[in-house]
Amino acid sequence: MIDTSRPIPPGLHFIATPIGAARDITLRALDILAGAAVLAAEDTRTLRHLMEIHGIPLGGRPLIAYHDHNGETARPRLLAALAEGRSVAYASEAGTPLVADPGFQLGRAAIAAGFPVFAAPGPSAVLAALTVSGLPTDRFLFAGFPPAAAGARRRVFAELASVPATLVLYESPKRVSRTLGELCDQLGHDRQAAVCRELTKRFEEVTRASLGELAATFADRDVKGEIVLVIDRPGEKPAEAGSLEAALSEALATMSRKDAVAAVAASLGRPRREVYQAALALAPGGDDDATDD
Repeated sequence: MIDTSRPIPPGLHFIATPIGAARDITLRALDILAGAAVLAAEDTRTLRHLMEIHGIPLGGRPLIAYHDHNGETARPRLLAALAEGRSVAYASEAGTPLVADPGFQLGRAAIAAGFPVFAAPGPSAVLAALTVSGLPTDRFLFAGFPPAAAGARRRVFAELASVPATLVLYESPKRVSRTLGELCDQLGHDRQAAVCRELTKRFEEVTRASLGELAATFADRDVKGEIVLVIDRPGEKPAEAGSLEAALSEALATMSRKDAVAAVAASLGRPRREVYQAALALAPGGDDDATDD
């Protein structure tokens, strides 16, 4: 139930809105939409429709469009409302504001002017895609939309190839096939990934496979809807012999052979037998209590 008894504090309130299912909006977001003095939206029609679904009247409150094309002219009006001590709610077209969204400059301007800025968290295509991808989520990088120009795309994908984190990208359905092919070239065909389409909507679909398999699957497919790509981090590269010897030499200077073998095998991810043989080659004498299993 919407709580209209508690006034919305003055300041800029960023509201996360559903990326598909209208019921995914939070109760707090509905409270803010019902009580804020001024409403702003990337798409005013989308916000009006969402408010109608949830029975929130606009009343006589201003509803101001704020997007990439009118930010320079709309921003002063919103800052003026904040200067008057009013509460201003901003909603992106879908999802969390400032994530691939024009609200960034508005937030920076409000902070620079000393106005309070609040977040009402909620739906996010990035987090939803990570959740259903089946890929590691302990460290991830949101890389936004890849650039359209071929040279810029190659540079971006080359930079992302070695990032030690799960990658999340947004992509146009018209370019997803091209993007998967280019990712194969830069990141390798075997890197695991997921193509998440129309998350939380009626025709939601998640396709999980290697980049090579996904590129083949989507090569001749007419794709529609919102696309999020989630790509696994690069696999661990085996340590070279030089680095193994260097690590052993350093460890043997302060540890017994047994402890040095255990420490180096764990840090480099190498079999203990292999590390033990390398330790014997480096220091044939010394203790022999290290296990070679």
